Amino acid sequence: MDSIVDRFVVLLCKLTARLPFWVIWGLADIFYVLLYYVARYRRKTVHENLVRSFPEKSQKEIRKITKKFYHHLSDLGLETIKFNQMTEKEIDDRLKVYGLDIYEEYYKAGKSIVLLGQHHNNWEWSGSIQRFIKAQYLVVYNPVRKNKELEKFILQTRERFGAKSIPVNHSVRTALAFNNAERPGALILAADQTPPSNSQFWTTFLNQETAFFVGPMKIAIKTNQPVVLHHTRKVGRGRYEVFHYKLIENPSEVEPEEIMMAYIHKLEEIIKTEPEYWLWSHRRWKHKRQANIELYERKTRDIRQ
Repeated sequence: MDSIVDRFVVLLCKLTARLPFWVIWGLADIFYVLLYYVARYRRKTVHENLVRSFPEKSQKEIRKITKKFYHHLSDLGLETIKFNQMTEKEIDDRLKVYGLDIYEEYYKAGKSIVLLGQHHNNWEWSGSIQRFIKAQYLVVYNPVRKNKELEKFILQTRERFGAKSIPVNHSVRTALAFNNAERPGALILAADQTPPSNSQFWTTFLNQETAFFVGPMKIAIKTNQPVVLHHTRKVGRGRYEVFHYKLIENPSEVEPEEIMMAYIHKLEEIIKTEPEYWLWSHRRWKHKRQANIELYERKTRDIRQ
């Protein structure tokens, strides 16, 4: 029975992907009402995350951001499905990519790179960048639990232009392999999710103690691969711009923590500029720092207990 339901869900996704955008937006508006008013999907989590992150904002401002977030979340869900059937012309009309010269520069030098992205705006369409670069675009992902049919659909969607999906537990191994490969790779990590409770890298982020995955730091140090920020900005409904910025040119020349702090500083800046487009429904602060784990402070660059 579960298999039949899973296949039916995927069939609905495939049919939805064929709909024109004006219908997609109509469905997204309906989903917004269902998510926000009817199901009240993670409303408490979103509200708590926003209040703690922006203590200076009034309840009215928080509500405004919250509603914009749910509108965007509904759009994002439908945009992700629609990507399965979008033509190259549709993608080029709705997704403008800047900073491609960075890929070319490192490819000519025979260097793989570490791309640090974030769950901000639309991160699902980034796989189409493979059409414009010679390096192998590698998208790190968390496997879908208990629904292999849906995972297959998602991976096929992400890889339709030649990008490859890498399970998160294979990311370090893949980075090391491409570091010595004939064809350089561009490994993109959305490094803003919640790591295990025993994470060893904690800092103050959005006004609260926050843990981060150390994978990007470890990969960059082990391989000395340049670290590049991947930033998507929303310019209209279903329209985005992708920018690339060099963060760390030679990781071996800096302290490991500085790699993470360079990313975290830019991430915080991006979220504060457009808070409604970050994934606030994620339980980002469900863990608390253990007493024996140190807190890295950005301003002093010191480690304090």
